Amino acid sequence: MSHAGLILGLPELEVERVDRNDAISVYARPKTRPCCIRCQYPRIRIKATYQRTLKHTRQGNQLITLYLKAPKYHCPRCGRYFRHRFKGVRPRFRASEAFRLEVFEIHDGGVTQAKLQRTHQVSAATTERWYQGHCQRRVSEMSNRPCPKVLGIDEHFFTRKRGFATTLVDLKRNKVFDVRLGRSAASLEGYLRRLPGKDNVRLIVMDLSETYRHIARQYFPRATIVADRFHVIRLVNQHFLKAWQDVHPEGRKNRGLLSLMRRHEWRLKPEQQENLQRYLADYPALVALYEARQRLNRLLLLKNLKKKRAQQKLPELLELIEQLHHSPLRRLARTLTSWLEPIVTMWRFSKSNGPTEGFHNKMEMMTRRAYGFRNFENYRLRVLTHCGWDGIINRV
Repeated sequence: MSHAGLILGLPELEVERVDRNDAISVYARPKTRPCCIRCQYPRIRIKATYQRTLKHTRQGNQLITLYLKAPKYHCPRCGRYFRHRFKGVRPRFRASEAFRLEVFEIHDGGVTQAKLQRTHQVSAATTERWYQGHCQRRVSEMSNRPCPKVLGIDEHFFTRKRGFATTLVDLKRNKVFDVRLGRSAASLEGYLRRLPGKDNVRLIVMDLSETYRHIARQYFPRATIVADRFHVIRLVNQHFLKAWQDVHPEGRKNRGLLSLMRRHEWRLKPEQQENLQRYLADYPALVALYEARQRLNRLLLLKNLKKKRAQQKLPELLELIEQLHHSPLRRLARTLTSWLEPIVTMWRFSKSNGPTEGFHNKMEMMTRRAYGFRNFENYRLRVLTHCGWDGIINRV
């Protein structure tokens, strides 16, 4: 018994002969006769045969072309005529599914369409059509997914003409859940109203955006809002550097002092701490701001605290915010007061929007590789293909 059909990946074929010239030509026919596709009658007859020519795969540097002897059957019970259906070969297609998947994976790995045209004898338009088809099939399989339990939401720039887009990330699986055009409540209203499984969301991580907080409260009422730790720390540092500039504008321009001021005090070397204390001794007002900022950062960096421990730390945070209300950092104090509950929730959870920012970097690389996108749906399709799943399509 020949195992050539198993080697080709089409086990239902019986190979008659193989010709090797510039390419490999494989002549094959079906091993068995099927039952009627309508009434399952087993004793069907062959009315005629025709030949199907298919590109299959490559062996070394040679392309394999299949010449299949395809029967046309007639069922004497129901009178139905039908053609033989080959497993792994779709009707009226001139390439097997294995070959189409091979072209998709190679092109997805970075091989250009021009090179595929030389190696696989597939035109650029066909490569693009196959690639889009595999992407759309995979995205359609993901379209009915319920909302994730841990959701990250953030914005990123799309184009000058279309503006910004909103990224929704499943932070439990670290996959992009969806990408929608716009970042306002009005532009996202229609999508969020039809979004299935919104009650599944238990945690939403976001930066200090009033728009996204309003959206989370309106469309995800059962979710707990958690502020992203990176954005909170960055906000504190920005307000402190602004206050430092008001106290001593010339010191703010010194790159060495700027490097020392930006760091956490527990990460400074002993000689760096001496240099910094020597500078702060000349500006008593700046010393109080610097100490308040360091205390605040220590509190904000706490995570995975139990409920009792978080309750013990809360009065210290409230006292520090009250002190900031009577200092040049009063604007920071108002922001922290407004976002007090999401900030305190950071102590209980360790999730952040770090994966979301990483996906934004990947999206930017995809945009550069494509020399920009004009159609947002094509961009969304590409993002979900590369960032929303593991990149593996199960073979037919």
